[in-house]
Amino acid sequence: MTTHLTHWGAFEADSDGERLTEVRPWRGDPEPMPLIGNVASAQHHPTRIDRPYVRRGWLENGPGPGPRGSEAFVPVSWERALDLLAGELGRVYRRFGAEAVYGGSYGWASAGRFHHAQSQLHRFLNCLGGYVRHVNSYSLGTSTVFLPHVIGDIGWLTQQATAKAVLAEHSELVVAFGGLSPKNAAVSPGGVSRHNVRGWITAARERGCRFVSISPLRDDTPPESEAEWIAPLPGTDVAMMLALAQVLDAEGLADTTFLREYTVGFERFAAYLRGAVDGVVKDPEWAAAITGVGAERIRMLAREMAAARTLVTVSWSLQRARHGEQPLWAGVVLAAMLGQIGLPGGGFGHGYGSAAGVGEPARGPVPRLPQGRNGVDAFIPVARIADMLLNPGAPYRYNGRDLVYPDVRLVYWCGGNPFHHHQDLARLRMAFERPDTVVVHDAFWTATARHADIVLPSTMSIERDDYGAGEGDRSFFPMRALTRPLAEARDDYRIFAEMADRLGVGKEFTEGRSVAEWLRHLYERWRVEQSRAGQEFPDFDAFWSGEALELPVPDPRQVLAADFRADPDRYPLSTPSGKIEIFSSTIDGFGYADCPPHPVWLEPEEWLGGAAAERFPVQLVANQPRTKLHSQLDVGAYSQSVKISGREPIRMHPSDAEARGLRAGEIVRVFNDRGSCLAGLVVDEGVRAGVAQLSTGAWYDPDPADPTFCRHGNPNVLIADRPSSTLSQGCAGQLTLVEIERYAGPLTEVEVVRPPERTGAEAL
Repeated sequence: MTTHLTHWGAFEADSDGERLTEVRPWRGDPEPMPLIGNVASAQHHPTRIDRPYVRRGWLENGPGPGPRGSEAFVPVSWERALDLLAGELGRVYRRFGAEAVYGGSYGWASAGRFHHAQSQLHRFLNCLGGYVRHVNSYSLGTSTVFLPHVIGDIGWLTQQATAKAVLAEHSELVVAFGGLSPKNAAVSPGGVSRHNVRGWITAARERGCRFVSISPLRDDTPPESEAEWIAPLPGTDVAMMLALAQVLDAEGLADTTFLREYTVGFERFAAYLRGAVDGVVKDPEWAAAITGVGAERIRMLAREMAAARTLVTVSWSLQRARHGEQPLWAGVVLAAMLGQIGLPGGGFGHGYGSAAGVGEPARGPVPRLPQGRNGVDAFIPVARIADMLLNPGAPYRYNGRDLVYPDVRLVYWCGGNPFHHHQDLARLRMAFERPDTVVVHDAFWTATARHADIVLPSTMSIERDDYGAGEGDRSFFPMRALTRPLAEARDDYRIFAEMADRLGVGKEFTEGRSVAEWLRHLYERWRVEQSRAGQEFPDFDAFWSGEALELPVPDPRQVLAADFRADPDRYPLSTPSGKIEIFSSTIDGFGYADCPPHPVWLEPEEWLGGAAAERFPVQLVANQPRTKLHSQLDVGAYSQSVKISGREPIRMHPSDAEARGLRAGEIVRVFNDRGSCLAGLVVDEGVRAGVAQLSTGAWYDPDPADPTFCRHGNPNVLIADRPSSTLSQGCAGQLTLVEIERYAGPLTEVEVVRPPERTGAEAL
């Protein structure tokens, strides 16, 4: 039996050396995740990539734009594949420079810290002179850019968030905009040892804490919370927040002392609330007409919040929408008006229920592979990849800067699947046709691998040695390989090392070390650093033969902004003023119409109260799945167990299904002007009327005749590829308008769960 780590939990496994014979959650986990079942069942799935492949058109005609995603692949030897790739990298760097290479890894491929795909790729490309990088993430693109203007860096907000144990002891009311999703709270980059979301919520509830979940989905908060469910129209949370703020202001319930000493700009915002700016008072009656939530319930909730130790928490999902800054900003302002920021159990939170690490007390670093220095300044916000590929040289604005999209000729993707994260997949497919070359390392034939020219088979984490610890997680695990690599799969380090040798930078990339030597070197260097800080850990051999180290936590009862509250002059925030900015002069100076200088209600283009709903009257919520992490291991047994006729499930309210004559278990067509997809219908009263929920994560399976039609159920064919705002250029992939009908066409097999067409082997 050996312990290993995934992004969603630690597990124990038995192995015969070839495959895992039994997989079970780590015995130390009080709330284990069933996703563990995907690991063993996926390892030998037919969609594993068994050897290197090259797209036939690229092999025959050489680099250049091409019909990626529709041609057969030719199997080649490793020697041939690496020679071809080294030659192409050399050509692009010589002719166009490092600014023509996009290093696109997203980093979720492995929980291990050494074999972290993004670090491996970026280290390799930095040895060649650099690459165009991405900044921010699909999960938190808006928050990462926006929050430093208003309250602080996203890393501070998440890593220093008030400890869940403190909330369990002190919170009297938790108002959760976007809920406290147990499935999302069970995942963290790098892994989770002890899941505890249900534990802290149960402890808080037993002490008398009340939970209010504000979401279109009842199960966005665990049943242990016994939460009151308030379901505004999706995309209207900020209107409800503004009305809550208006009640606090109008009834004298706001903490004026806190606002005076710890914030700037409240009077500018208050004038907007009171109607002095546009003649419209943002009271509960105004909000009720927008949100569908009763005015009296909004008014009473404001009073309840003022009378209790209240945590206002906003999920990451709300900022993944048009004008995603606004609910974040309004949430911060609500918490500031209550005057409880910096107090145990009160204040503001961002991400409780969005990731396991939020609310885990901060701990020190763990060993990581150095990435080196990037010699290229050019970058894009991560969600603008299609814009970059389709519009080289075009100008765009971002966070107060005027920038230009680089002319990328080679896309190198190692770990991750942009055909899961991105929106308007037919447009992304068109964008992927433009570069000269697309290179992908992956263990599986995902949609991204199918849209590449050179496909190199990488190992799964269970097939290699590594170590890891999740963000905020105090357990540091050795991750010994559990089986041999499948077929000809190789780890990314070996691939890059051999490529680096061919390109003359082998010594720079490897520093003369094997994987085993790197693991020892990085660990021992970390151990020395920890010893200097007064922490002693065993040597590498003892660590490697053990189960896990417990890392120290400096402040297990941390409270966000406690030092700022105690002395705002000595411990200012990192905002321009050092205080909470209810009105931001910096953002005001940018002059962005879609992100004004204080929280406002901005009507989105697609919502149930707008004109577009006349044609497409269902608001689709494209949230994260519960049976897999993003799209990872979608072919695994647990993920497949919830499919309906091989399609992703979609949930609708009974009244909406009845109005369309639909029955549970039927295959339906979900569509709008951008595209369509198939899904299996689940009828559920836990979804607000007028709303449907279709999780992301189904591998994109386009109809060969129509790439806007996904036969598997990927909602991203339906969602516009537009940013949350000019300020952040973040992902706005959470919501869209659709119609749903019974599918009347032929129900063909899902092709993406089988390998793509492969032609006869090239003479090797």
